[in-house]
Amino acid sequence: MERLLITVCGRAGSKGFKNKNLKTFCGHPLVYYSLSAAELFAKNHPELHIDFALNTDSPELAELVKAQYPEVVFLPRGEELGGDKVPKMAVYQDSLRRMEEQTGDHYDYLMDLDITSPLRTAADIENAFAKKQGRADLDLVFSVCEARRNPWFNMVKTVGDHVEQVNKSEFTGRQQAPEVFDVNASIYVFKRDFLAENTDGMLWRGKIGVSVMMDTGIIDIDSEHDYRLMEAIAAHLYENYPDFDAVRRNIRG
Repeated sequence: MERLLITVCGRAGSKGFKNKNLKTFCGHPLVYYSLSAAELFAKNHPELHIDFALNTDSPELAELVKAQYPEVVFLPRGEELGGDKVPKMAVYQDSLRRMEEQTGDHYDYLMDLDITSPLRTAADIENAFAKKQGRADLDLVFSVCEARRNPWFNMVKTVGDHVEQVNKSEFTGRQQAPEVFDVNASIYVFKRDFLAENTDGMLWRGKIGVSVMMDTGIIDIDSEHDYRLMEAIAAHLYENYPDFDAVRRNIRG
């Protein structure tokens, strides 16, 4: 039986949006959306041994999760991993190491679900995991959205006192340019050994695959404006897309 560790990670406080991991979103704690989607995924995979862990330095977030999801293992985050400049890879590695010490066994994969991406379906998780599970050559699969701009066609960079194309090209239509994606940070699925052996916190050292999600379902929640906009988008998705509403309806409490 393959073993999967699903993590949810969140720091106490936030410079951009204070205590964003403790926010209530559309009537439920923000973190519950990730846990609900993970639960729906787990129910569809009895052939996997799945453990859940919360890595945080926020006692309030730990209590919030424990109140409705007591099976999630709380991993108190040390001060050395609490800064906003600490690479998330280091937090994933910490979670993997400590859970393997607790369980006495190695995992095959680690999947991380970002707390600030509440509009994620069980199918999104399924697609990302299936991509990694079916491709032994990939070290990592992460979720992306189709980009609305392309650096070979309609994006510019500042060069001195003017702007130039980000990537020089002679393309006259976006369809001619290479396909590009926005990395939305919602889902990461790591091969265990690639994660455990990484030494510099850089995702790009491995061979990477992507899993495409709906672009309007993901906005980085870094401000009150982002938060309110995401709630407005959520109202539309819950009304018109059953897969999104299924995650909300599955939330405990």
